[in-house]
Amino acid sequence: MKICFIGDIVASPGRRVLNRQLPSFLRDNNIDFCVINAENSVHGLGVSPKVLDELFKLGVDAVTLGNHTFSYRDFLSQAGKYKNVVVPANVSCKWPGSKFSIIEKNGFKLAVFNLMGQVDMGMYSDSPFEKANELLTEINKERPNAIFLDFHAEATSEKQAMGYFLDGRVSIVAGTHTHVQTADDRILPQGTGYITDVGMTGCQDSIIGMDIDTSLTRFVEKVPAKYLPAEGEASMCGIICEVDYNGKCNSISRFCIYE
Repeated sequence: MKICFIGDIVASPGRRVLNRQLPSFLRDNNIDFCVINAENSVHGLGVSPKVLDELFKLGVDAVTLGNHTFSYRDFLSQAGKYKNVVVPANVSCKWPGSKFSIIEKNGFKLAVFNLMGQVDMGMYSDSPFEKANELLTEINKERPNAIFLDFHAEATSEKQAMGYFLDGRVSIVAGTHTHVQTADDRILPQGTGYITDVGMTGCQDSIIGMDIDTSLTRFVEKVPAKYLPAEGEASMCGIICEVDYNGKCNSISRFCIYE
């Protein structure tokens, strides 16, 4: 089965390129399951029910999130309504929403879950490694054919550690959050597909999807400035993985599609 995972949607340019490119991309590449990280989809921070409904109409099967899950406050009261939208599982028990999702097509069951890193994330999260062990016990009761993890983390070392920690126990470990696609897509020794970061879906002429001048004001002049999403031509970045019925990843490759 072919699984496509698309990296962090950033604001309206990211949503626009998805509307233009995603349906034909899924069709042309014979994708069976499409998963997207949407934690930056509303003006660069958070997700909304309206955006989620748009994504599902485009052919998305499951949505993962991250540290900005509830930056768009209206979603806080809506998160529990979406069984195929998964929030990071290793945060406060007060966070509503699904900790994992099971999607079934043509007799193939794909489990999707989401964890957040501990290093330089600015939030109080439990150990993602301990939570992975705990969740996998629960997920495996559902007897999925394949298991997909979106690991939303800052440190490349922590992401690689998670890859080896889960090697052979999940089908894919894909990193998000840093918005820059890495060139280390590979299959780990025990059959898990891995990449440190799948990249973002947003404005190319930007600093990780945000306005360049605003970002430079913060970095160069050290003056507080509200981040604003960049505007302009966008790209859609992610990975395509082929997974067998035993959960082994047979191939993984990255892509970036430009407007």
